[in-house]
Amino acid sequence: MEWSSESAAVRRHRGTAERREGEAAASHPQKEASAPKDARAGERMRGKTENGSGSRAAKTALSEARTALALALYLLALRALVQLSLQRLVLSRTSGLQGEFDARQARDYLEHITAIGPRTTGSTENEILTVQYLLEQIKLIEAQSNSLHSISVDIQRPTGSFSIDFLGGFTSYYDNITNLVVKLEPRDGAKYAVLANCHFDSVANSPGASDDAVSCAVMLEVLRVMSASPEPLQHAVVFLFNGAEENVLQASHGFITQHPWASLIRAFINLEAAGVGGKELVFQTGPENPWLVQAYVSAAKHPFASVVAQEVFQSGIIPSDTDFRIYRDFGNIPGIDLAFIENGYIYHTKYDTADRILIDSIQRAGDNILAVLKYLATSDMLASSSEYRHGNMVFFDVLGLLVIAYPSRVGSIINYMVVMAVVLYLGRKLLQPKHRNANYVRDFLCGLGITFISWFTSLVTVLIIAVFVSLIGQSLSWYNYFYIAVCLYGTATVAKIIFIHTLAKRFYYMNTSDLYLGELFFDTSLFVHCGSLVALTYQGFCSAFLSAVWVAFPLLTKLCVYKDFKKHGAQGRFIALYFVGMFIPYLYGLYLIWAVFEMFTPILGRSGSEIPPDVVLASILAVCVMILSSYFITFIYLVNSTKKTILSLMLVCVVTFLLVCSGAFFPYSSNPESPKPKRVFLQHVSRTFHDLEGSVVKRDSGIWINGFDYTGMTHVTPHIPEINDTIRAPCEENAPLCGFPWYLPVHFLIRKNWYLPAPEISPRNPAHFRLVSKEKMPWDSIKLTFEATGPSHMSFYVRTHKGSTLSQWSLGNGIPVPSRGGDYFVFYSHGLQASAWQFWIEVQQVSEEQPEGMVTVAIAAHYVSGESKRSSELDALKEKFPDWSFPSAWVSTYSLFVF
Repeated sequence: MEWSSESAAVRRHRGTAERREGEAAASHPQKEASAPKDARAGERMRGKTENGSGSRAAKTALSEARTALALALYLLALRALVQLSLQRLVLSRTSGLQGEFDARQARDYLEHITAIGPRTTGSTENEILTVQYLLEQIKLIEAQSNSLHSISVDIQRPTGSFSIDFLGGFTSYYDNITNLVVKLEPRDGAKYAVLANCHFDSVANSPGASDDAVSCAVMLEVLRVMSASPEPLQHAVVFLFNGAEENVLQASHGFITQHPWASLIRAFINLEAAGVGGKELVFQTGPENPWLVQAYVSAAKHPFASVVAQEVFQSGIIPSDTDFRIYRDFGNIPGIDLAFIENGYIYHTKYDTADRILIDSIQRAGDNILAVLKYLATSDMLASSSEYRHGNMVFFDVLGLLVIAYPSRVGSIINYMVVMAVVLYLGRKLLQPKHRNANYVRDFLCGLGITFISWFTSLVTVLIIAVFVSLIGQSLSWYNYFYIAVCLYGTATVAKIIFIHTLAKRFYYMNTSDLYLGELFFDTSLFVHCGSLVALTYQGFCSAFLSAVWVAFPLLTKLCVYKDFKKHGAQGRFIALYFVGMFIPYLYGLYLIWAVFEMFTPILGRSGSEIPPDVVLASILAVCVMILSSYFITFIYLVNSTKKTILSLMLVCVVTFLLVCSGAFFPYSSNPESPKPKRVFLQHVSRTFHDLEGSVVKRDSGIWINGFDYTGMTHVTPHIPEINDTIRAPCEENAPLCGFPWYLPVHFLIRKNWYLPAPEISPRNPAHFRLVSKEKMPWDSIKLTFEATGPSHMSFYVRTHKGSTLSQWSLGNGIPVPSRGGDYFVFYSHGLQASAWQFWIEVQQVSEEQPEGMVTVAIAAHYVSGESKRSSELDALKEKFPDWSFPSAWVSTYSLFVF
């Protein structure tokens, strides 16, 4: 049974066409010589008369308007289902019941933590006030705990160093930071433990409700419920409230490498945020250890998990990282990483407040964490987790109702079985006797070519539009109104795809049956998805299950609707059956597409000045349209015309394009209900440059301005005229990182910055940096020992001169790790009290005679908390910024030395 086998009507029309050709040849003998040259005349007459009138194919052609409306309503209905599933945060309510998680209590914890204010490492708010509050609550929880359990509390103040390849690579050093660790275990003790991790510190100038105070509030409530439970535990549960995650994962490193309880840990759950509220997504598991995924599948009450998110995140295209990496890389421990991903527009801003997190978001997170921790704390697998280590899992949730999970090796078998089904299906057509399949093979190959041409040209079209929009300064016009991107780039992609296929239908397949072409292009789409399935499976991607879904269900649909299609042609019944068969792949496709744009759209508003966000978003939208349109291409060949559809899409695209070019859509919003602010970093800087003799060769002061998106200061200049291109910050070519106090090594992402002259500043706790010793080593290298004192956050930069190399140092594992661009970057932080930071570097020289010195170093001090973070000039400039922006400001100093 094959859908591509010609119906009796098609064969009759083929015969009719052939007889007409014979008659024409007999009545016009003078054309016999040219007839063989035009072989297509006989091959194209598959089901149509010469003028196309009166044939069955013409009668079965679908109405353009009705088909377009049906497709639009179908996709809108699926999108509505996806939206409903996302809005339903809690499947069943248990809040307030005995022994269950109480979101109201967790919200109370959250509000108290955020009321303290921004909590940067080293600040009084973080090191004293938050720690005191947590200790008070833990003491109350301990007093109410069941006698079956024992609670131990420890405050850790670790010091350490490590290197990490995040943001191009750098080294981190921390001193006397804070970890608050609570161990809940059976009264008789436990040999093994599961770890739950959150962080209570925040970035500067943000209350940090979602990142990550709400996770700590959830953990407090989980601790309360588990400690009061009459159910015995088999293993211990360690609750780590870490106080230095925003300092690039320092506190988790201090715990897992130095705390005595770390040796008990066999698995962990990390609670994070990349947005504010909504559903918490499981976006990383492992490495390997499939039993952990099974634990989540078995225990979670409101599942939301995707191996697709895991593979996207671990690919590195998202500029972010979590404590998961530290436990995985430095502790060799498997775990589960969860994060809130909705509304990333206000992540790390002043708008990240407790009132924006819905009570149901807290409830679902608490229910899930409590259930999974209980499951792991009573699991026999935890003790012998090494026996279940090997293997990866394919896992994905179904609209938040349940999670489907199976081993990746089983997934590979399923995938290849699906591939074999397609091989059998297409093989029967392609391997027919030559006289029967010559037309099909050629048309199939041409169809593949036309499909790829339509995709390529549509991608080129939207990229041209995106580049033009970026060049005229209207980038991010869709940031506040996402539908603008759909109307601009989405409609352009659809219109171009339809246009290319319409040209092919009219000029290449001009005398070919519509039904035949509908089947043909279904087969080409099936083949493309099958090729994707083979490639992803061969490369070992667990995400290949997506391609399997997009192959298996359409193939089953094709086989199921064959009889109806053969008997009645492309009528309403066929469309209904076709839509039903495509329900699962398209519903899940839209579900994942929502997650992609929910995460990536806000990120594009903070991805730096070098990446054109319109180009990125247009590319993602084009790819999504290509996928969604793949099995709908067949309708282009089944409808009687596409003219109105193309014109309508072009009209929407052109009108949107003109409005975007005119600046009608402002990228940012200060709407209290849904703010989408522009992020700007302001640093009041005093810079001092020394030469090889130690003399000051340059000193200046100003406010260093960095816009974190592609538009730079274009929209700010009308409000603050003094910030314009005349004060663009020049790069000091001979200084590390251009001679400016970068907080993190993101200089390669942000090359456009401004330097507004301002008076010199004098912080209360000025940074001091000195060379302690310089000694020549037996292996002909020079060891330079330095000492630095200053605020809680400092950055140390190194650039070697020509003829010198940095061979080793006392930081990290002893091997210097260069950042992108070749300079070396060290991020330093300390708690409330810390001794002077003393360290050494070793420089290998090719030649002893280096008149310009062998190395340039610089130290930057960042005053991100307390009174020293402010200056009158900084406050005055902040006040001038419009309300749709979020200027995060602090004071810095930068001192450069040559040795």
